[in-house]
Amino acid sequence: MGAARCSRLLPLLLLLLAPWGPRVSGGLRSPRRRWPVPYRRFDYRPKTDPYCQARYTFCPTGSAIPVMKEEDVIEVYRLQAPVWEFKYGDLLGHLKIMHDAVGFKSSLTGKNYTMEWYELFQLGNCTFPHLRPDMEAPFWCNQGAACFYEGIDDAHWKANGTLILVTTISGAMFNEMAQWVKYDNETGIYYETWTVQASPDKKSTVWFDSYECSKFILRTYQKLADLGAVFKKIQTNYTSIILFSGEPIYLGNETSIFGPQGNKTLAAAIRDFYNPFKPHQSVREFFVDLFKIIDRVVLNHQFYLFYNLEYWFLPMKSPYLKIIYEEVPLPVGSKASFGV
Repeated sequence: MGAARCSRLLPLLLLLLAPWGPRVSGGLRSPRRRWPVPYRRFDYRPKTDPYCQARYTFCPTGSAIPVMKEEDVIEVYRLQAPVWEFKYGDLLGHLKIMHDAVGFKSSLTGKNYTMEWYELFQLGNCTFPHLRPDMEAPFWCNQGAACFYEGIDDAHWKANGTLILVTTISGAMFNEMAQWVKYDNETGIYYETWTVQASPDKKSTVWFDSYECSKFILRTYQKLADLGAVFKKIQTNYTSIILFSGEPIYLGNETSIFGPQGNKTLAAAIRDFYNPFKPHQSVREFFVDLFKIIDRVVLNHQFYLFYNLEYWFLPMKSPYLKIIYEEVPLPVGSKASFGV
């Protein structure tokens, strides 16, 4: 991700360093509903809009997932490294902002492979929209997808992260997993950066779950476990970026808010909220917008979330934003065991 793209997230990351005191805001409540809001799956993946452009090409060396011989024995590796490690080294590793992937090595061919899931148009575009002068509604470039390619870049994963064997599977299990990956990739198409919950307490209500690289790896591990893989007993941690709010308030979708019969006041408020998160061209512009973000998110307890193609209002509360790096145990399967 380039500097302009990174700047879209930097203002919120800076909130992590601010000693804001607690203050609970009031406001309307949503009707009772299911929490967390279930992530929406789709029947097919739509074509991307030409307006959406990536600074770094998505999956440049990608290839189809090969069909393995059923008797093959395949090693499965946990891969983790700091986000943007290729550009900034371990900088974001100090904040525990990590990217996850999974590696495979065939014992019959000796070939190894990497599989990951990430943004088509970089993280900033998946987190905040473009405000186009020719369009009323915010314009999103927020698709994510799986990427599979031959080879494992040992230096990349080992330098500031993790490359460790977690289980072994048969070729037959790998082929079943590949069919699941195809389904998962064609139906789960939108990247969701934020986890939103009521408080830092581990038992607090989760309003929205993120849908990003680590969740794809966790789903993949679970699928392998369900197919019979037995995982090593090692600690595995993952990054979550959490917003803290009171109970979210449902606002509507693009048509109901920004359409001809929409709520023009609400539409203007949403556009106004997202405006400070645009890419910045100068240091002065960056700090002006940073103060606007602090005013809205911290002082006025406001955040507009786009999730499942719908808008929600989050009545924000202390500590507002937190990056956590917590353990999620490797799964236990339900079929006859295979592996280490």
